[in-house]
Parts: sequence; C-alpha cells; structure tokens
Amino acid sequence: VQLQASGGGLVEAGGSLRLPCTASGSTLDAYTIGWFRQAPGKGREGVSTISDSDGSTYYAESVKGRFTISRNRAENTVYLQMNSLKPEDTAVYYCAAGSRIIWSNLGDPSSYNDWGQGTLVTVSS
Repeated sequence: VQLQASGGGLVEAGGSLRLPCTASGSTLDAYTIGWFRQAPGKGREGVSTISDSDGSTYYAESVKGRFTISRNRAENTVYLQMNSLKPEDTAVYYCAAGSRIIWSNLGDPSSYNDWGQGTLVTVSS
C-alpha cells in the first residue's frame, strides 16, 4: 500500500497539529496503521498505532493524553491529532502499514511493511 503523511509544520509549544495518513490503491481498514517519528540524531520511535482487527489503539508513554489516533473510513485516512505539543515532539513523522502485528510489537518499526514519506513537525519553545 502506498501511504502519504502530511500536515506537518511549525507550531508553538502548547499548540496542536493534525497529521493525516492517506493511501492510494488500497483501503487502510485492512491494515494496522502506525505513526512513528524520528528526531535528529535519534532512532525511529513508535508514537501511536491503530489495529486492523478491532480498532484498538496504542500510545507511547510520552504522548499519552496528548495525542489521539483515529480512522475515517469514508476518507480512507488515519489521523494523528497532536495537542499540547512540546519542543521534544519535534521530529519527522511517518505513517506505516502492517498486518497481523501482535500487541507487544505494535511500537516496533520492523513490524511494518509499507512506509509513507515523512512530514516534519517543529515545535518552538
């Protein structure tokens, strides 16, 4: 599946952004969709995922209570709503698709087969 992440930009600390992940050629309902981020000089970190089987969600501890992942089936889009942004949220954000990923591997980038290009989120202090 071909994925496209967008919606990044420059925002002040405490602000919000919503990142859409769209697909062409396939329905996202068939996949577990994950959002990951990579800050300069750091590895790729799992941020949030939404399951293909039952819609269950996973959040990294660092974003719990601030970020929300959701599906819009009519738009074939998965959104990452990011509120109360902090400078440490600054990174390139990617969406990825995978199938039959067990719970313990949801935050592991190697569990996902297809990746979109990233979108840069910069949070100023």
